[in-house]
Amino acid sequence: MAGTHILIVEDEEALATLLEYNLGKESFEVAIAGDGEEALLKIDERAPDLVILDWMLPKISGIEVCRRIRSKPETRNMPVIMLTARSEEADRIRGLDTGADDYLTKPFSTNELIARVRAVLRRIRPGLAEDKVTVGDIEIDRVSHRVVRGEKEIHLGPTEFRLLDHLIQHPGRVFSREQLLNAVWGSDVFVEVRTVDVHIGRLRKALNKYKQGDPIRTVRSAGYALDAG
Repeated sequence: MAGTHILIVEDEEALATLLEYNLGKESFEVAIAGDGEEALLKIDERAPDLVILDWMLPKISGIEVCRRIRSKPETRNMPVIMLTARSEEADRIRGLDTGADDYLTKPFSTNELIARVRAVLRRIRPGLAEDKVTVGDIEIDRVSHRVVRGEKEIHLGPTEFRLLDHLIQHPGRVFSREQLLNAVWGSDVFVEVRTVDVHIGRLRKALNKYKQGDPIRTVRSAGYALDAG
C-alpha cells in the first residue's frame, strides 16, 4: 500500500510519533495533526486516503471532526478509524454511529492498528487487497485459498475460510453472530444464528489441529474475536 496517505489526528505527541514511525515502516505516507481544527485544515489542503482520529482532541472533538468529514460530499467516503480511551460499549457505538469505519480502544498494539488500517482500506478500495495476510502465527493466502499456522498447512472448508478471512481483517474485534452471518453468508440469505457456532467450532478445531492454542475468543453474550496473539 505504498503511496497511501494517512492523516493521524492525535494530541498525545509521543503516541503520534510512534504511530508515524510504525506506519512509515509499512510504506504509508503519514501526516500529523495535533487538534481537530488543524485536522480539518489538513484534510482541506490534501485529502488523505484514511484518517486515524482520536476521540478526545483540543479545539474540535474527534466526534465532531468525523461528523464534518461525513457531512461534506468530497470527504463523505473517507475512511476513519477512531482511537478512544473510552471502553464503554455505548461510547464505541456512538463513534461508529457518527460514521467511523472502525475503532480501537487505548491501549492498543501498533500491529493491531496496522492490521485495522489495511482491513479498512481493503473494504473501501478493494484493489488494495493483499494476497496474503498474517496475524500472529496464522497466514491466509486469498489467491491459493491456503491457510498456514506455524508453518503447518490448515485445511478449511469454504465457509470456514470466509469466516477466518473476515476475522483476520479485524484482529481483536468482537463480532456478534448476526454480524458474522451478514459478512460471511450475506444479509439476503436465511441462515440460523446457531449455524455460526457450528462453523466457528469447525474453524477452531482446524486451527488447533496441531495443539498450538485456540486463537478464537468467545465473548459471552457478545460473539467471537480472533486474537492477534
